[in-house]
This record gives sequence, structure tokens and C-alpha cells, in this order.
Amino acid sequence: MRLTLPVAHPEDLARPADDLPANLNRSSAHWGLIPYWCKDAGGGRKPINAKGETVASLPSFREAYRRRRCVLPIDNFFEWKAIKGERAKQPFAIGMKSGKPFALAGIWGNWQKPGSDEWVRSFAIITTTANELVSDIHERMPVIIPPESYDRWLSSVEPDPRDLLVAFPASLMTMWPISTRVNKPDNDGPAILDALAPEESSLL
Repeated sequence: MRLTLPVAHPEDLARPADDLPANLNRSSAHWGLIPYWCKDAGGGRKPINAKGETVASLPSFREAYRRRRCVLPIDNFFEWKAIKGERAKQPFAIGMKSGKPFALAGIWGNWQKPGSDEWVRSFAIITTTANELVSDIHERMPVIIPPESYDRWLSSVEPDPRDLLVAFPASLMTMWPISTRVNKPDNDGPAILDALAPEESSLL
């Protein structure tokens, strides 16, 4: 999964944007949650995703899920579909029919570099079973928090709002095939969101 964010810096966890609350705290972090017991931030497993089904119970995630939930505002996310007879997978852009940014469910944590005063903030995105739209290309999708649930998700008063960890309604979303240029992170301009020409997409 790759994301397009409505912000200047891809590391931003949250910012005021459209339906997001204006008083939302903004922070930057590395994508890939660093477990608190990790000895070296450069080594070991740093998951970028956490499954909604197990985020409340796995040691790597449960404390962050209880106390440090966040939202990540994005414009679109990308997934890849395997095409029969083709080695390369076909990328798709996925977003809202309205074209507005939306917020993914995340968890974050602070990790202190051993023997120093340096702290590193990192985060992971929570995923769930794909809805009817996304399931055509992938079995999982990020959890999308609807605007009316922002306050509840971000509050630590409720330690386990697991009913929010469900697939967003497919009827409000759209997806379209795009160029394989998106496969290279250096290709980060708006043109990567351009839909394939009809003659190209008809081959999918």
C-alpha cells in the first residue's frame, strides 16, 4: 500500500483538512512503528500496518491502540492487482467519489534511542477486510474513520473502539487503474493519479 497525502510532508500524522477538526494536534512521524523494546531503530521489524482483528491484543500494538490512536489524512491510497498472464501487477488509485481527503486509522508511539535523549516518533496504519470495491484487487484495506467518529477514535477515554475497525462503505468510494510509474517512489507528482487511457484499461 502506498498513500498520497494532502500535506507538504509525507510524514505528517494529522493536520486540519476539510472535515478534520481545526484543533487537531499535528505531528510528524516515521511510517513503521518502532516497538518500545527495540534496541536499534535501524534494525528489527517495524510494521507499517496493524491488523484490526489483533491490534488490541498483540504486544507490539496493544498499548498504542489503547492510549495513542491517530488519524492520517490522505487523498488516495494505492493497491496492486495481479493480472493473469502478466508478471507485473496493475496499480490502482483508490479514494472517495467526492474527491475529498479522508482519514485513516493509525496508532503511534515514541521510542527513545538507548543511552541518549533522542526520541523517535513512529506510526502504523490499521487495516481490515476489504470492502466490495477494494476486494476485487486486494483482500485488505486501511480502516477509514468517518468524520463523525474522529473525536471518539482520538480520545483515550475509550480503550477499545473496535466497532470502528470495519471496512468503509464501498458505495462512497471509487478506484481506477493508473500507470506503473507509481511503482517508483521518486515518481511523486500529481500525474501518477492520471487514469489509464480506455484502450489500456480495457486490457485489464
